[in-house]
Amino acid sequence: MKILISADMEGTCGVSSWVHVQAPEVTSANQPASVSEYERFRRLMTAEVNAAIRGAFRGGATEIIVNDSHDFQRNLIINELDTRVTYISGADKRFGMMQGIDQDIDAIMYTGYHARAGTVGAPLAHTWNTWVHDVRFNGVSTGEFGINAAIAGHFGTGVIMVAGDDQAVAQTQDFLGDQIKGAVVKWGISSTSARHLHPVAAEGLITGAAEEAVSGRHIVPYRLAAGTEIQIDADHQSRIDQMLLVPGVQRVGNRTASFTVNNGLELNDMFRLVMKVGGFAMNT
Repeated sequence: MKILISADMEGTCGVSSWVHVQAPEVTSANQPASVSEYERFRRLMTAEVNAAIRGAFRGGATEIIVNDSHDFQRNLIINELDTRVTYISGADKRFGMMQGIDQDIDAIMYTGYHARAGTVGAPLAHTWNTWVHDVRFNGVSTGEFGINAAIAGHFGTGVIMVAGDDQAVAQTQDFLGDQIKGAVVKWGISSTSARHLHPVAAEGLITGAAEEAVSGRHIVPYRLAAGTEIQIDADHQSRIDQMLLVPGVQRVGNRTASFTVNNGLELNDMFRLVMKVGGFAMNT
């Protein structure tokens, strides 16, 4: 059984502030940076990925690819990763957080995942970036967990496990099905606070969930129907102004763009393009 682990960072046990997850050399002017904090939490991120790897192999995985999926996607400490895996790093990959999905993957595991944009009481909740306020598939709100699952579904595979904060796990299971094994490593208090397990306990929980998920082999691909409407709410109308330059995009609200896709591959390509274009907008 070949597994792809999509490793994000905001949902890692102990993380509650942007300063924990921002690499200092790429930090924007309005977000704090700390070499020591970032280094400390990228090590915890790596440890949680290793915990998932251990569990997956115990459950029967035969091959594992780990895809660094946070920010500029070069956070995991490669020489501390389990030696049995291969590791994908770097940004501007066609499939982003799902890079490797085209390599005959049998199942997907999420680590370090966070809740969707706008979730009250969920630490560092967002979807894709800090200026997207919501993403909807045919009117149903989703987060990165849903976008990535739809991409995976196009390739005939599905998510079997998620590790992260309580609302991230609940939202993933609500959206994709409660057959997905969850590992809650912290409970949100506010957008920048949480109650955490001890990191060692969190790693044990992740290992157990990963083993159970792989051994259970309950894989349900999430497939988008042809003609699915994708709506994106942005923080400023200028984002939508720019998105309208992309063929097929319509404005359906002052700060809402809409387009349709027929499958997860179209979603991947269109969504990434629209995010790129919207990111160039002047919103001041």
